[in-house]
Amino acid sequence: MGLLTAAVVIVGALCVIDLLLTVGVIRRLREHTELLAGTTQRVVAGGPMQLLEEGTQVADFAATTTDGEPISREMLPAMSVVAFFSPGCKPCGAMIPPFVEYAATLPGGRAQVMAVVVGDTGQSGAYADLLTPVARVVTEGFEGQISEAFKSRTYPALYVLDGEGKVVSSGTEMTVLPKPSMR
Repeated sequence: MGLLTAAVVIVGALCVIDLLLTVGVIRRLREHTELLAGTTQRVVAGGPMQLLEEGTQVADFAATTTDGEPISREMLPAMSVVAFFSPGCKPCGAMIPPFVEYAATLPGGRAQVMAVVVGDTGQSGAYADLLTPVARVVTEGFEGQISEAFKSRTYPALYVLDGEGKVVSSGTEMTVLPKPSMR
């Protein structure tokens, strides 16, 4: 009888230890889920966040907007805002409404803003529709000309360019954009 009691106590202790370990794993998984949900950007193809730094010259590019207009680096006026978004990127979806509101206040209107929707062209339509009233919109794949010119692999990404195509500021938050009244 003593042997049976000892076996039950050992099995009970092992179950309690297993339960404690399972609770610990669940707690860590929740922490990681919260960290991932709170991420401010989506990085494609792994690696660190990639943004062109202040003073960097953007490479030449030529593309056609969703409205059929040609667009190139040379056609962008001074203090142009260039934004990169990708469908399926939660931070991108959250940033589009405040970005549209911001772009609507710019004195240069659509001519001063270019939005690039990067990814599957079948999924890009919803973002393009939201951005078209306030920006010249280009949709392209991850290896598109504009993405290559900006070496864009981080979404969302925001840039302000001077009249010569040099980066004035860049980042993944709206705070990198100058206040419209300061233009």
